[in-house]
Amino acid sequence: MFSYPAEWTPHDACWLAWPSARDLWEEDLDGVQLEFVEFCRAIKGEKLNILVSDSRAEASAKETLKDLAPNFFSIPYGDIWLRDTAPLFLKSKDQKTAAARFSFNGWGNKYNLPHDPQIASRISETLSKNIKTVSYTWVLEGGSLEVDDVGTCLTTEQCLLNPNRNPSFSKSVIETKLKDSLGVKKILWLKDGLLNDHTDGHIDTLARFAPNGFVICMRAQKDSDPNAQTLEKISNDLSTFTNAMGERLKILEIPSPGEIKDEDGILMPASYVNFYISNEAVIVPTYESDYDEQAVNMIGQYFPDRKTIGRSAKNILKGGGAFHCITQQVPS
Repeated sequence: MFSYPAEWTPHDACWLAWPSARDLWEEDLDGVQLEFVEFCRAIKGEKLNILVSDSRAEASAKETLKDLAPNFFSIPYGDIWLRDTAPLFLKSKDQKTAAARFSFNGWGNKYNLPHDPQIASRISETLSKNIKTVSYTWVLEGGSLEVDDVGTCLTTEQCLLNPNRNPSFSKSVIETKLKDSLGVKKILWLKDGLLNDHTDGHIDTLARFAPNGFVICMRAQKDSDPNAQTLEKISNDLSTFTNAMGERLKILEIPSPGEIKDEDGILMPASYVNFYISNEAVIVPTYESDYDEQAVNMIGQYFPDRKTIGRSAKNILKGGGAFHCITQQVPS
């Protein structure tokens, strides 16, 4: 039986994709690449496996990241959101690794980019000599799931019950499929996500587990925060939940970054809980908000064996996500 480990368990590698599509990022591409590089530099203690879309992108990535000595893989992709397009890497009790491939439909057919639906299979095929591959035909994105180390899975109704994913599935059917495919024991459902979230409420912008039964969520610091009511409901709902062991979750509220807008004045789904937990560091996205430093420091209290680092993600966020959204870890 394979299961999806908590992110703070040891990693062998982290999969990423080099941002190189000028037609997607336009004038923001240079800033996105700078943030990507600084994020990669903050990851410690695990290999970096980086997709490059063509020879030109590969040359650019190799020159920019040469001091980090990553592994490059020439696999075409639409965009960099590997949390949702790469396979989910599972472990068995005897420490074997499997790549779980699910269907991907562009976050409910909103963003259908060439090659994205094939990324999971192409990565799996690249690794097929070393790991087992399991395939599922139903739609599931890694960013819609958050698991702890005792078999608890957090998700949202807005995403997994959305008719733009698996319209014929009931809640009970999805729960059964999650338990069967990912080895989780209990599913906890939140309702809705952040405003203007392209992913329809992915959990990795709302609430994240930490060791020892903690769950990290956000609290609005001003009434003007456009997500104030949503964040309050999330915190209230989490306080009523118990994990797969029957233990009540311990809630840590950190600040919300507040109202973060792009150059056109459009609200972006900024979240401090879209952090990535590497073997030696927790890298927290920051947005030039008054609450950046406070959020980083508070998250750091719950990962005392790692260095917690804030890094700018405001340019990456213009594409719809932050650090957790662009990563996929491979457990050791």
